[in-house]
Amino acid sequence: MSSVSKRLLDVPASPIRKLVPLAQAAKKSGVKVYHLNIGDPDIKTPAVMMSVLKNWKIDPIGYSQSQGEPAFLESLKTYYHKIGYPFIDIANIQVTSGGSEGISMALFATCAPGDEVIVFEPFYANYNTYAVVNGVKLVPIRTSITDGFHLPLRSVIEKKIAQKTRAILFCNPNNPTGTVYTKGEIETLVTLAKKHNLFLLSDEVYREYCYDGKKQVSLLSYMKQLPKQAIVLDSMSKRYNLCGVRLGAIVSLNEDLMAGVLRIGQGRLSSGIVDQMIAAKLTEVTPAWMRATHEEWNKRRDVLYEGLKKIAGVTIPKPEGAFYTIVGLPVDDSETFAAWLLTDFRDPSTSSGQAETVMVAPAGGFYATKGLGKNEVRIAYVINQKDLKRCTELLSRALDVYNHR
Repeated sequence: MSSVSKRLLDVPASPIRKLVPLAQAAKKSGVKVYHLNIGDPDIKTPAVMMSVLKNWKIDPIGYSQSQGEPAFLESLKTYYHKIGYPFIDIANIQVTSGGSEGISMALFATCAPGDEVIVFEPFYANYNTYAVVNGVKLVPIRTSITDGFHLPLRSVIEKKIAQKTRAILFCNPNNPTGTVYTKGEIETLVTLAKKHNLFLLSDEVYREYCYDGKKQVSLLSYMKQLPKQAIVLDSMSKRYNLCGVRLGAIVSLNEDLMAGVLRIGQGRLSSGIVDQMIAAKLTEVTPAWMRATHEEWNKRRDVLYEGLKKIAGVTIPKPEGAFYTIVGLPVDDSETFAAWLLTDFRDPSTSSGQAETVMVAPAGGFYATKGLGKNEVRIAYVINQKDLKRCTELLSRALDVYNHR
């Protein structure tokens, strides 16, 4: 009898999406569900990008180039030059179908099956997915909610470097924790990569979104020091609220690596041409739009943080960047609690009387070490300030009901 592969069975379910059937059932029964489980922002896409869709004339819609549509590649090059990296040329950029494909390509490009990659847990859950797909073993190093999930000492990281270690993969600003790593933390990773001849994979999807005067320290700043080892993973999804336009990029000075990921790109033919022509307008997105978007994320962060820190038993470090936070809850099992929110908890809206609840992502799926994150959830503050305030009220009431059943 035929059976599917073991590696297929080993691919984990998304902690972000696995409770979706429960949410759908709740909605079908008339319940309003506030989605804090997924980073799908409600802020409008820039009008200059939407105009491409409204005025589309190309028919038929054909393939693009495997490296990327020339107009989009040129826009990306201009973007990197504007943020201070004039040495980045088109030859250093590979367009990917979302940041997720970039992660998978980078793991395939740097590791053989059985090789190890160091990650800092909690980490973006899809790192697990693409590690399994590419036969790579993730070696987790724990960070703690008590210090805002900042990196441990160099000595702690270095102890995890072994014969099979090929790379260190990190996200800055961090999804799911909202942590922005300091210059010292990034330089520690650069030093270790140099000393042990490791690839350094920096996931910089949330580069623009740092708060309280903090600045993201990009690996692009160290790329000339690590021309063969530094790889930056980027995405259009969150910077311009283009999640459904599945576009990302790999940026590297390593000619062999870039030639190889292009060959992978040729195998999957191309990213979508419509998507790329939309994103090619990124150079026309105004600084005013970027400032207003940044300000809105900052305000949403403050609403969520101020609301949650008032709830007894909740632990929440103040997010420093991106639009996520890991929150400790006074529950024994956050997955059970998250499911209960969707199946059992109902609170009537004072304005409409409609039953309401909240959807969150259990944090266990953001860890590789079994048992960690059991009383934590990830919250994405991607909805408007009024609704976020309502969500903090709902969570406060839900926790009280849940713990007094």
